[in-house]
Amino acid sequence: MPDSVYASEFGASSATQAAKVPGAAVRHTVSVRVTHWVVALSFLALLVTGIEIVISHPRFYWGEEGNVNIPPLFSIPIPASRASVPTGFNYTLPDQNGWSRSLHFQTAWVVVAAGLWYVLAGLLSGHFRRNLLPSCADLSPAKLAKVFVNHLRFRFEGDPHTYNPLQRLAYLLVVIVAFPLIIWTGLAMSPAVTSTFPFLVNVLGGHQSARTLHFIDTLFLALFLVVHVLMVCVTGFRNRMSGMITGKSVEKS
Repeated sequence: MPDSVYASEFGASSATQAAKVPGAAVRHTVSVRVTHWVVALSFLALLVTGIEIVISHPRFYWGEEGNVNIPPLFSIPIPASRASVPTGFNYTLPDQNGWSRSLHFQTAWVVVAAGLWYVLAGLLSGHFRRNLLPSCADLSPAKLAKVFVNHLRFRFEGDPHTYNPLQRLAYLLVVIVAFPLIIWTGLAMSPAVTSTFPFLVNVLGGHQSARTLHFIDTLFLALFLVVHVLMVCVTGFRNRMSGMITGKSVEKS
């Protein structure tokens, strides 16, 4: 989904600078830009390390226990990095489980910190209320269907300075559901955390349930990332990237 143009109290300096340049428009505040790139780079690191972790045991279960003697809920048809895991392949991949788990856990805390910064800045600046919360009119089935069909046809109508209803719902889903869930399920897989806060894993149904939900949520976030990048490319890659890096971009008159 294409990025939108907006300014807030946290971007007053950027707005002032952009106003000095004819045709320049403020797209994103400093807080949004910094947290966007921190989370984006961290998410890529989490994807790479997460893939290595999954390769060590590409079988998923539901409940508390999960091992090679228990039928999986589902499995990924790939070779494992451990010979003890039955996959149907007669070879194993290199085991990168050690460093990947360490980097995965460390990077996750970077995402948590950036997420807290983004939420705090968004609440204080009114960004969520102005730019993400849809109006009642935006939620009408007819309007959502029209915007969805236009996106499928790569036709983007409306004011480019605001998020359309589909964008608002997608970003809200990521901000208040998908990312909190990925952090929650990640913590629920940690014995050190659940020994102190057992309710984190008990509510989910067990450690293996948390792992399965973590994987499914990761697939959703990866799909969102692909669609997001595709829409940025379709709607003007150079201009959108300029807005997310410098805070402003030149709009066509």
